[in-house]
Amino acid sequence: MKILVSAAKTGGHIFPAISVGEELETIGHEVIFVGSGASIEVDSIRNTNFKYFAIPMEGFRGKSILNKVKSVIASILNIFRLIKIIKVEKIDAMIGFGGFITVPVGIACWILRKPVFTHEQNSVLGSANKLLSRFSKINFIAFPLNKNVKNSIVVGNPIRSVFKNEPNKRREDEKTRIYITGGSQGADYINKNIPASLNEVRNKILVKHQCGAGKQGNIQSLYEEFGIQAEVKDFYDNPNELIEWCDFVISRSGALTISEVSSMSRGLLMIPLPTAIDNHQFYNAKYIENIRMGIMHQEQEGAEILKKKITDIVLQKTYNIWKSNQNKDHLNSASSIVKQVNNYLH
Repeated sequence: MKILVSAAKTGGHIFPAISVGEELETIGHEVIFVGSGASIEVDSIRNTNFKYFAIPMEGFRGKSILNKVKSVIASILNIFRLIKIIKVEKIDAMIGFGGFITVPVGIACWILRKPVFTHEQNSVLGSANKLLSRFSKINFIAFPLNKNVKNSIVVGNPIRSVFKNEPNKRREDEKTRIYITGGSQGADYINKNIPASLNEVRNKILVKHQCGAGKQGNIQSLYEEFGIQAEVKDFYDNPNELIEWCDFVISRSGALTISEVSSMSRGLLMIPLPTAIDNHQFYNAKYIENIRMGIMHQEQEGAEILKKKITDIVLQKTYNIWKSNQNKDHLNSASSIVKQVNNYLH
């Protein structure tokens, strides 16, 4: 069968889609990938066998009235484009992983009576998945949602195989190793506040910090100012190696990050992005707190409370409690989704 997989613009959407697509191929299905043409999509699927279609599309939420009108018109036009692609490629079903491009894809499949499935990576249903969930056959979700959704099944987040290896537990007599990341773009709050927050435990820690493009010099200077031994890089190509190296992670609470870290038996100090749509990063962080694999710090709590939380984690070795756990929900997520989709289609 031919399965259309659709996701757009962010790694949190794209990497789970690729994981499921590759799993579909292992059981003989052909995968057609539809995205928005963003460079992260093109780069990410370069080493796959997927046939790729780029449908330029901008999101709807947070836009001006004029841009919302343009987005609606573009969606309608793209539905007709996608109907033609689905017919020519003889698509049998689709799985949408988020990003606004999945809306016209899903509607086109619905018009042609092709089964639609969705996967939501966060603890709050995204706008695209919220629309598609109304006629989706199965809504796969990574975590329990803050609101009930019909036909939903918790399956975790499909993660890349490099994050599935059980890491070696570290010896307790070594310095505490901390991996700090604000994502590929870097997070200004994390970059500016974490070095100072580590000051009281500077002789007890080793740090590796991903700061985002063009920010390395300034962040390195901050660590040197506080006498903290730190390696600072714009970007790390293999974050799984950093997770395995560390005792715990300081980061935002994006769905894919917390899934990858917790799958490798590492916990997190999470600083949710306060402007995240529907505050989904807060709910992601609450989920990790509930399974005892991390704690949350909200920006409005202030720098002094952040420093105290980090100091307590290091001095009390709280990370050892987190490391004794493992979030196994994500390890077989891709195969679980594929099995259930395959069973439905047969």
